[in-house]
This record gives sequence, structure tokens and C-alpha cells, in this order.
Amino acid sequence: MRKFVCAAVVAVCSVGIAMAADFTAIITKVEGDKVTFKKTEKGQPVGEETTLPMSKDAKVFKGKGKKGVFETVGDALEKDAYTAAITKGVEGKAKGAQAYITTDDGGKAITRILLTGGKKKAKGGAE
Repeated sequence: MRKFVCAAVVAVCSVGIAMAADFTAIITKVEGDKVTFKKTEKGQPVGEETTLPMSKDAKVFKGKGKKGVFETVGDALEKDAYTAAITKGVEGKAKGAQAYITTDDGGKAITRILLTGGKKKAKGGAE
């Protein structure tokens, strides 16, 4: 019985440490180190806008995703580059930049952002 209790305590502690949240969102604003976004499900915004600070070691990447699997493309972006990409998305039809956001334990700060963008559509017309 004692082994079972010890194993249960270790399992609960392990799950608590790994409780970082990953979710898709539309980023609507970046001001300083604060990012405002709205979570999405199946490409549609749900819930209310949320603002979280970026952690000191947060990184922003261009990314791609397919069926819930997201991966980075290239090196981390500098602040000017990702701010410009988000601003372009906000000013476009989407009214925000599509992203995959990872937060720290407890969801109090953003640790990684993958800017996934939209799918590029081919222009009409035969060549």
C-alpha cells in the first residue's frame, strides 16, 4: 500500500509540472511584452480576448501545422519581425495573426509562439 501511495504522489507531481497549456489563437495586439489574443477551436474564435505577458526567455517562430501537430520553421524571429507579421495580420481580412501559443505552468506567461498564418490561395487563371 505504501508503494502505491508513493507512486500516486509522484504521478500527481509529474502531471502538475507538465501542465503547460498549448492552444491555437488569433493574436490581435502586441504591446511591449504583452500579447492580446483570442483562443480558437477548429479555426473559429471562442471565448473572450485574453492578455498575457511574454516570459523573459519566450521565443517567436514561424510555424506550420497539420491536424494538431505544429512545428517550427527556421530560427526564432526578432521582435521587429514578429510585430510586423502580427500587425499585417491585424490589418488584413483575418483581423489578427493565427498562432499556436504555449504558456508556462499555470498559464501566467507565454513561453513560445508559432505564427502559423493562413493558407495561401493560388490566384485564379490558367497559365
